[in-house]
Amino acid sequence: MEVEVKLRLLDAANHSRLKEILSPFHIKKLNQKNVFFDSANGTLASQRAVLRLRSYSNNNNENTRCVLSLKAKPVLNNGVSRVEEDEEEIEPLTGEQCVEEASKLGLTESRIIKRCKDEFGIDEEMGFVRLGGFENVRDVYEWRGLKLEVDESKFSFGVSYEVECENDDPERVKRELEGFLKENGIDYKYSEMSKFAIFRAGKLP
Repeated sequence: MEVEVKLRLLDAANHSRLKEILSPFHIKKLNQKNVFFDSANGTLASQRAVLRLRSYSNNNNENTRCVLSLKAKPVLNNGVSRVEEDEEEIEPLTGEQCVEEASKLGLTESRIIKRCKDEFGIDEEMGFVRLGGFENVRDVYEWRGLKLEVDESKFSFGVSYEVECENDDPERVKRELEGFLKENGIDYKYSEMSKFAIFRAGKLP
C-alpha cells in the first residue's frame, strides 16, 4: 500500500516560489514520461486498476530507466492518497518498443503483465492498447527528514502542479507541510484527483 500526502499548487507562480524556498534541500531532478495501457474494452479500468509505464530520461532525451507499475483500488481523501501498488523495472529498450507498439507489452516477460493476465483477465486475444499519457518534471527534496516531490505535470490540455510526500503517518506530515506552505504564502488545495484521473478527464481540476 502506497500512502502519500498530495497537495495541489494553484499555479506556476506558487510552484516556482516553493522550488525557490526549497532549493537548499534539492537532491535531484527527474524527467519522466508516463504512458498508460489497458485492454480495448477497459478491463483494468472496470476493476479500478491502472497500468503505467514510466520512463526516465537524461538531458539528451535518452531513456535511462523504465518502471512498470500496477495500481489498484485508489482512494484520495482530504489530500491523502492510498493505493495498492506493484512496481517492476524493465529494460528501457523494451519499454520504448512497448510504447511504439502496445501489442508487445503482452509478450514481455514481466511479473506485472502476468498479474494483468491472471488476476485481471486480460487474455492474449484482448491484448493491450496504449491510452496515451503525459510528461512530468519532478524535483526531489530532503526536507526535515521527509522526501518531498514537487511535480510539474504537462498534459496536452494544460499544466498542473503538485507536492507529494510518501509517509506512513500522513496526517502528521500533512499538518507539517500545510503549516510550511501557509507560513511562506504558498496557495494550495488538497488534491482531489490523481494525475491519471486528470489525464483521463481531459481537463485540469
